[in-house]
Amino acid sequence: MMEGLDRLVWLVVALPLAGFVVNGVICFVKPDAKKVVSQVGVGVLVGSFVTAVLVAMGLTASAPATMSTHTYWTWISAGRLDISISFLVDHLSVVMMLLITGVGALIHVFSVGYMRSDPGYARYFAYLNLFIFFMLVLVLGSSFPVMFIGWEGVGLCSYLLIGFWYSDQTNADAGKKAFIMNRIGDFGFLIAMFMIFNATGALGFHQVFAAASVSFDNGGAVITAITLLLFLGCVGKSAQIPLYTWLPDAMAGPTPVSALIHAATMVTAGVYLVVRSNVLFAMAPVSSLVVALIGAVTAFFAASIALKQWDIKKVLAYSTISQLGFMFIGVGVGAYAAGIFHLVMHGFFKALLFLGAGSVIYALHHAYHETGSNDDAQDMRNMGGLGRRMPWTAALMWIATLAIAGVPPLSGFFSKDEILAQTFARGRDIPTLYIVWGLGTAAALMTAFYMTRLMIYTFHGPNRTGDQEDGHLREAPWIMTGPLVLLAVGSVLGGLVNLPHILPLSGWLEHWLEPIMLGTARYMPETHLSGGAEWGLLIVATLVAVGGIAAAFRFLKPAELKTPADDEPAVGIARVLSNKYYVDELYDAVVVRPLLWISDKVLWRSVDDHLIDRMGVNGSAQLLRFFGWLGTRFQTGRLSTYLLVFMIGAIAVLRAIGQ
Repeated sequence: MMEGLDRLVWLVVALPLAGFVVNGVICFVKPDAKKVVSQVGVGVLVGSFVTAVLVAMGLTASAPATMSTHTYWTWISAGRLDISISFLVDHLSVVMMLLITGVGALIHVFSVGYMRSDPGYARYFAYLNLFIFFMLVLVLGSSFPVMFIGWEGVGLCSYLLIGFWYSDQTNADAGKKAFIMNRIGDFGFLIAMFMIFNATGALGFHQVFAAASVSFDNGGAVITAITLLLFLGCVGKSAQIPLYTWLPDAMAGPTPVSALIHAATMVTAGVYLVVRSNVLFAMAPVSSLVVALIGAVTAFFAASIALKQWDIKKVLAYSTISQLGFMFIGVGVGAYAAGIFHLVMHGFFKALLFLGAGSVIYALHHAYHETGSNDDAQDMRNMGGLGRRMPWTAALMWIATLAIAGVPPLSGFFSKDEILAQTFARGRDIPTLYIVWGLGTAAALMTAFYMTRLMIYTFHGPNRTGDQEDGHLREAPWIMTGPLVLLAVGSVLGGLVNLPHILPLSGWLEHWLEPIMLGTARYMPETHLSGGAEWGLLIVATLVAVGGIAAAFRFLKPAELKTPADDEPAVGIARVLSNKYYVDELYDAVVVRPLLWISDKVLWRSVDDHLIDRMGVNGSAQLLRFFGWLGTRFQTGRLSTYLLVFMIGAIAVLRAIGQ
């Protein structure tokens, strides 16, 4: 059965590409044909998801086969280097394919309502389809170079979509920032590929992982360097410390773009790369510990910043950075299935949160447009009491909030608890991981608090939009609310795919991904928690989630919250958190300004202007002009002068010959 169905894998990728081409043509031919744009943009994603489901069914029915590679053409063939454009269908790529096309299709549907009045509607859907195409290439590529095509492609699309409203300087700068910071990480990825090829003579996943045991020393310098360089790429793409600052600024793009980047596509690429390369990371314990530590510090750091943000999308952006930190904790301690589990669950509830925030922003924009107000539609201090006007959005976002906070039995409880439990268990062998577990637990507590804060200030308490605006607030149309309902179902029931071992029907996703992890067993022995310890950790996780929510309700007073115009500046630690630890200012002082100074004073004024222009271009021109003038001194027009010069020259030649 697999032999018949898995040939459809090319169609999963080709449909979004076709949507990009068609809508790209419409951009120039008939940009106002929004009905056709919607049908094409959404239709290709629905078709891609249906095809992905068929491929998944084929893989399920193909036991004991675990993978198949589909080669379409040779890309590079030079000496030992042989790279083909080929896709790998296995248990990991199928999970990612279903998430990308499924959640991506819902975001496309939501976009029809959210972006309908935008003049760049056709361009928007063209970019969105292209984004999905490159992300599918990334997760389906059977080699590092083919993955890198998708890796760079999603970087390009993030630039196009974050800076979609490019006439606004802030949006254009945010797009450039995302593009440039990702190039730093991509440099590490490239160097790692060169080193992998030098060591193994191959770049295909199957060949590299098969040769790893003989090409690398377990824990050796080469494998450690390779995995750290790969992780540098992950740090850039998945917004971890220190390359995370582009992701909050990515909120400049349309809200559905934020949902797509944060939930199902680009930022998950780094986690996917580590899991795909699990054999290499299992052989590099130092690198794996670095992954876990960076993930833990990032989870804690970003969660603390989210505590004092007022922009509803910025809160969710720092939440994404923090949740990605949890995923890296999981894959760093060798709990690769747990990392993917949280990645998938995060795709559901984070897409729901962003799209829900989009519905709120949409409603406020409509109200402000009707009343002529210029208030910030994303500032939670301008909201309040919206649950009375938008009950569906409020209820659905509460589901996602409880899920991300880790309240049982919602999906986030099981996925986050699995990561922390595995980290705690491995702490017996590596005591440093107890610190990782502590940071993760503290980040989970802050997550419950700041997400409840978002909900309280947005949907509860008195209305702060103004009396006039309040009368114009209404629920978003069903083409926007419908996708939220489906994502809420995933947020509620998603945890069933990988229940803890102490519960019935446990570990389905973990068993599903076992064929991908077979090569790690010899390097990373399994660790198990006793039933009592696992129950204890479940109780701790529940208390942390409930405690964070209860603290938010206890200490936050929405009735006392002031609008931005009346609010007093933050002081002390609140000021530090609201200014995001001044990291952007630090980068500006340490990196940006010195670079601008070097560019201006050294490269431009000294090298370009003085050395190249004045001494090089202008100097050579002046020199030639001088020789030209000197030549004119011999052009007098007098025959006697010419004869005199001729005689002097002849005498000099004869004298030289005589000597």
